[in-house]
This record gives sequence, C-alpha cells and structure tokens, in this order.
Amino acid sequence: MDFPPLEVKVWAPMACFTRPENKVERVSYPVPTPSAARGVLEAIFWKPEFSYRVREILVLRPIQYASVLRNEVDGKATGTEGISITERRQQRHTLLLRSVEYIFRADVVLRPHATDDIAKYRDQFRERVKKGRCFQRPYLGCREFAADFEAPDGTETVCAELQGKTLDLGLMLFDLAFGKNLSIPLYFPAELESGVLKVPDIEYEKLGVIKP
Repeated sequence: MDFPPLEVKVWAPMACFTRPENKVERVSYPVPTPSAARGVLEAIFWKPEFSYRVREILVLRPIQYASVLRNEVDGKATGTEGISITERRQQRHTLLLRSVEYIFRADVVLRPHATDDIAKYRDQFRERVKKGRCFQRPYLGCREFAADFEAPDGTETVCAELQGKTLDLGLMLFDLAFGKNLSIPLYFPAELESGVLKVPDIEYEKLGVIKP
C-alpha cells in the first residue's frame, strides 16, 4: 500500500552541510544533503524496525551565505586522557548558510525483522512532530547549528527566487555505506528544480546492495 510521504518543517539561524572535497576549510552545499535530512528525522523519531528514505527537500528561504572564523580543536581525546584546547586550537574559516528553512519529505521503509504495521511508526512520527518531541535536538550539518521543527501547515511555498529555475549542484554526498572498520561515501548528480531537491530511488537501491 502506498502512503503519502511524511513531512516536517525545519529552520535555524545557521547551517553547514560541508562539502567533503574541501579538506580544511568548511564550505557548505547550497542545500541539505539527503543524509543530513535523514539525521534530522532520526533525531525526532528512530526505531531499529525501519529506516527513512528522503524523497524531497524543499527550500523555503533564499540561499544566503555567511563567512565566519571559528576555533576548532585539531585532534580527539582518547581513553581517559583529556586534550589541551589551548595547545591544539586552530582557527578555520567556514562558509555557512544563514537563515534557512526547509521541508523534508520522506518515506518509512520497514526492515525485514519488523512485525508491526508501518502505519504505527508513521503515526508515532507525526505525533512527535506535533508535540515537538525528539530523542535529541536536531541540527543542520554541525551540532552547534541546532534547529527547530514543526509540522507544515500547508501554506508553505518554495522560495520565490528559486521558482522556475534549475540549479546544478554538482556531485552531492548521498550517504555512507558502512562496513567493518570502513565506510564508503556515495554521491549523486544533484539538481535543485524550482526550489526542490529530489532524491532518485536508484540511489537507495545502490546503498542497499553495497557491502563494504
């Protein structure tokens, strides 16, 4: 049985969906990646019995960039030993997005071991969005860019500046195929058509057959 996609509206003062080809300086994609959208959905509601398939990302506000200088730590604390922030601190430029707002549309796909009806999880997701509940605070790209969310009211429209235009976003990170001690990044040719990024079904099929 086919169901309409689940929807959630997400917004934040800042966001950064880092392009992996920029090694040191953080430069954001113009729009969220499918894996970033999935992360927001999982922060709201997650169960091991299902997975999310992001279908569309709607851009509701103009794409605006801002450049900031941030302090970052060059390294990670290991074991019980701490890390000296003063000694390992580095200043790096970040080209981020500001004043963002999106609608994420996604399907729920049951895993083979699931026994409950899919409608149960769809209803639970909608109820959590309605009440503003989440397992952890959703964020857009980086944890410091916390986001708010709510159910769309049906009056939302894509950004007027993007309507009728097609933007070639180049190769965009789709997701990571995880295996033992490694992960394989998957990319797809992304286009923003009239303010909507559509994720092709074939990308999920590729993710399902890859076994690192």
